[in-house]
Amino acid sequence: MPKTSSESAASFTRTTLHGPTMGTRWSASVDADSSVDLAALRQGLAAAAEQVDGQMSPWKPDSDLMRLNRAPVGDWVDLSPEILEVLDCAFEVRRLSAGAFDPCVGALVDAWGFGAARDAPDAQAIRAARQSMPQAMNANLELDRPGGRVRKQVPLQIDLCGIAKGYAVDRMVHVLQQHGVRHALAALDGELRAIGGQAGGAPWAVAIERPETGRRAVHGVLELEDLAVATSGDYRHYLDVGNARIAHTMDARRCAPVNNTVASVTVLARTCMLADAWATALLVAGPDEGPVMAQRMGLDVLFLLRRGEGLTEVGLGRFGTARPRLPG
Repeated sequence: MPKTSSESAASFTRTTLHGPTMGTRWSASVDADSSVDLAALRQGLAAAAEQVDGQMSPWKPDSDLMRLNRAPVGDWVDLSPEILEVLDCAFEVRRLSAGAFDPCVGALVDAWGFGAARDAPDAQAIRAARQSMPQAMNANLELDRPGGRVRKQVPLQIDLCGIAKGYAVDRMVHVLQQHGVRHALAALDGELRAIGGQAGGAPWAVAIERPETGRRAVHGVLELEDLAVATSGDYRHYLDVGNARIAHTMDARRCAPVNNTVASVTVLARTCMLADAWATALLVAGPDEGPVMAQRMGLDVLFLLRRGEGLTEVGLGRFGTARPRLPG
């Protein structure tokens, strides 16, 4: 949108706010004018991220998510509107992705050593989780959003790690907008969402990371304006067990960690929650099913596939017509 004479780039100051949450850090690059109370804004952003963590963490025994996981089958559980919104979205993406995204993988996550229960795979726990998955994969939650409650139809251990960080970014964006911010880039781990562009008129430049273990390098740069982006991959969070490297993302359909040639998936969407969930779903779906699914859903996606010693790009939607700029 063109700037009016009363809104020039010179009237804005670039500020970066940040803090710890969810085992990583949140941040916000903000072009703020003199009306924005930066101290109050930072407090609000930190509170938004911590609220989502307190509601949806599988590591905090008193989180809403853990209360739901402990609840007996058939009992209504009172939950916050925020986690009900995320659960609703998670089960809808699960349906649309034919189970490639599945929030019912909590037992598998713990069994393979990526949850709070243990830090290495446990064969007995893996067997038990696999035996329970067929029932869990056919189950749904009964959500009563007007009543603020939910109940399980079968025993389920839900994990929202594939969607909660994206939702936290959306909550941060809500806080920024409440404070009157019109130019900002909110981020948490590999999830980002832009409010407008930069005050100077340019879009926000966001790096797509090259999927390499043990180092950080830029594969390309995309431009973001009033849009969210999320990337999922197999190269950051993993366990080394003997000679095998085990990725942290679970494939509920195989009852095992994802194991395919997709190195990373980057998704653009109107909300970071959707971008986060679909990036996870397409990583699990793999190099053949994933692009077909993305095309069917009309998604803007960049797949980086391992081919021999190199990487092959498969771009759909906006990534198919306007490739990210490569560094140099």
